[in-house]
Amino acid sequence: MESKIWLSSPHMGGGEMKYIQEAFDHNWVAPLGKNVDEFEMAIQDFLGENKYAAALSSGTAALHLALIQLGVGYGDEVICQSFTFSASANPIKYLGATPVFVDSDKTNWNISPEYLEMAIADRIKNHKKKPKAVIVVHLYGMPAKMDEILEICNRYEIPLVEDSAESLGSKYKGRKCGTFGEFSVLSFNGNKIITTSGGGALMTGTKEQKNKTIFLSTQARDQALHYQHSEVGYNYRLSNICAGIGRGQMEVLEERILQRRANHDFYKELFADIEAVDVFTEADSDFCSNHWLTSILINPNLTERTKEELTAAFAERNIETRPLWKPMHLQPVFADCPYYGANVAEELFNQGLCLPSGSNLTNDDKRRIDEVINHFKF
Repeated sequence: MESKIWLSSPHMGGGEMKYIQEAFDHNWVAPLGKNVDEFEMAIQDFLGENKYAAALSSGTAALHLALIQLGVGYGDEVICQSFTFSASANPIKYLGATPVFVDSDKTNWNISPEYLEMAIADRIKNHKKKPKAVIVVHLYGMPAKMDEILEICNRYEIPLVEDSAESLGSKYKGRKCGTFGEFSVLSFNGNKIITTSGGGALMTGTKEQKNKTIFLSTQARDQALHYQHSEVGYNYRLSNICAGIGRGQMEVLEERILQRRANHDFYKELFADIEAVDVFTEADSDFCSNHWLTSILINPNLTERTKEELTAAFAERNIETRPLWKPMHLQPVFADCPYYGANVAEELFNQGLCLPSGSNLTNDDKRRIDEVINHFKF
């Protein structure tokens, strides 16, 4: 059998072991230490905009702590785009709140400003509930329409949380994703553009918010000689070992972004003459995606071939692909949650496929992918 071509596998840069060994040499294997501090500084320096990073065990943990600090609790409502991974919505449920899902923009795939405003206005007027927060996701690395979204959130005085788990290095009008929200979430899961094996970070606007995040993520222990707790805490801090991996990964982040974008260019050229396939790309120069995952849509009006058939063709050559996210408002666990929109997210799910996009994709890998497409006959 041919070797596996993964959708998005970890890609080490070479410097990770130096920092891991340093942690072992100094016996700092707990969720604190030099690697954690230096990793946070590297993230802050990369994103800029005077943001602060708190390194955590996952992006989901980061989102959970963001919502806690925004006062989300039982009976509240939080708006979240429907077309996303479940981790964007699960922390809302952790807190006893209700997700209010919103459809996608057709060209952007992220939360629709039109339906976002419709949802806010309706919840306030007809349900007497002002949402406590809005969660926007920069899906597959593509920045959302931040000017319009921020204008709506500011007008209604609702804080914005950015789920930037997939968009480290992406930019909207020259400004990096992860710096627009009152809180922003990063992920360093094994399939992300850089990894700490498992991990994430919460970006905050103030040092006080960062300190509060660290306090909550380390079991919320009060300043006392004995163990005293006045708030519920969590075991969410990133380990010094994993942070060592992150330090090494930050040294090659810019290179990884260029490699992912080069993969996207490869797919654009590959499908250039195939009318039935659209490669998801930037609508205009306001958007600059890291193209974490390159995704395509297969137009059912232009071909009888389906995404399932293409998935099977790739699988025959031991090449991993993945359907686009199934919208949250169609998930059984969220079946009773409000939804505003049409069927944009549903159509994307029905027609779309994510293609191998790892920064370690080789020329031989691309040759095999090319062969599958050329033999598929759209």
